[in-house]
Amino acid sequence: MMQDVHEIPKRAVVAAVQLPSVTDVEFEASVTELRQLAKTLGFEVVGTFTQKRANFDQGAYFGTGKREEIRRFIRNEPELPGASGGDEAAYAAFVDAAAAAHDEAVVDDPDGGHDAGAAPAPDRPGRRKSAKDKEDLQDDIDPDTYRADIVLVDHEISPSQARNLEKAVGVEVMDRTMVILEIFHRHARSRAAKAQVEIVRLGYMAPRLREAAKIAGPQGRQRSGIGGRGAGESKGELDRRKIRDRIAELQEELDALDVERSTQRARRQERLGLARVAFVGYTNAGKSTLVRALTGSDVLVADKLFATLDTTVRALHPDSVPRILISDTVGFIKNLPHGLVASFKSTLDEALEASLLAHVVDASDAAFERQLAVTVDVLAEIGAREVPRLLVFNKIDRVGDEALQAEREDELHDRYPGCVVISARRAGDVARLREAVITFFHKRLLDAELFLPWSAQQMRGEIFANCEVLDERADGVGATLTVRGEPELIRRLVDKLAQLNPS
Repeated sequence: MMQDVHEIPKRAVVAAVQLPSVTDVEFEASVTELRQLAKTLGFEVVGTFTQKRANFDQGAYFGTGKREEIRRFIRNEPELPGASGGDEAAYAAFVDAAAAAHDEAVVDDPDGGHDAGAAPAPDRPGRRKSAKDKEDLQDDIDPDTYRADIVLVDHEISPSQARNLEKAVGVEVMDRTMVILEIFHRHARSRAAKAQVEIVRLGYMAPRLREAAKIAGPQGRQRSGIGGRGAGESKGELDRRKIRDRIAELQEELDALDVERSTQRARRQERLGLARVAFVGYTNAGKSTLVRALTGSDVLVADKLFATLDTTVRALHPDSVPRILISDTVGFIKNLPHGLVASFKSTLDEALEASLLAHVVDASDAAFERQLAVTVDVLAEIGAREVPRLLVFNKIDRVGDEALQAEREDELHDRYPGCVVISARRAGDVARLREAVITFFHKRLLDAELFLPWSAQQMRGEIFANCEVLDERADGVGATLTVRGEPELIRRLVDKLAQLNPS
């Protein structure tokens, strides 16, 4: 079962296997990202272990040598020959030689003692230990001397791999998916976000309960009784039934919240028109900083991954005509758990309903192309592939000196025509982005004439707030306004005026 956030240890080891299909640049970017995730979760990363393999070890993710290397680091023990360089063959040979020497010494001593010159018995797969051996081993270990409390793995691994790796290294193991889920759990604020995260967490826990049930064995099965489990229902089955019931309960709550949010969106559209921009992009690309700069709002800004989980909607400030709404959405990340994408689909509906997507990319990140591709893939998954986009490269000020910034900006404009390259820290750049957004909506505007009888003057405020009034002519029965506005807004105003003035 996953730990509660307040119980999470502080010192962590980051560990990853590099497969042949992954380039060194991609691999380093992914490992660096896991370190950032650890920081967001409150960990201090005290070590990083990597290994190149043709595939993951099916039993425990890492090979024998790397597992032992991590274990000895965590327990603050001296390194063994061949371990530090990741030379699996050299280390395996050392283990086998030490084990053979130990076994030979035990055979020579019929009383079961240990020859003073024999090598200590290593902890290697396939060698059985007596209960006494295990107790003696535990007695020799002082957890207070451990360098780390937890191992963070840069892939999603199976429950059995996690359990075996935990046994090998002696501390808890969290895979990448669990780390992301814990961050979402910590940062969720609204009822909807909390419910969505809990559904995914519960779904993640279910197979791990099955793994725990295998360990428990037959003793987990108990008799039925009044107020107890069903006939022959094991504790694992009971836990899984509770999870299914809780997920169903949370889904009902989400369905009710979806109806409520749909109603709120409809009212907002009715009141303010349909000029809407959703800021999307990789986590920590600077979306919230830009939204805050464009709207003058108090949107949360933090140099952490997934600082924003709930969609925030604010109006562009100073007001423009038409009035434009800006939405700040949850960030994306490589290998974002599929369940989170599905669960946050209602939150990401802001992207689906927007007239424009401002796709924010961190221009200072060497792996920005990978981040850009991840966002494109997630947008396609939620059905937002066809929504118009404005590509915004942010954090250009972090690229280097002015010459390097100019060089990168020219390169980005050549590769991505029509993009905007800015720094959210520079007021002039934010003003350019604001102008680009307004220009997009001005291209969509239609000119129309609206006749406003004197009996319908209450609509003047709505018209002037959401349309650009180009001309106004008055006579004895009312006023004729020449306006420019969003096509859908113009249609709705015409329909409303027709109802007020049937003649």
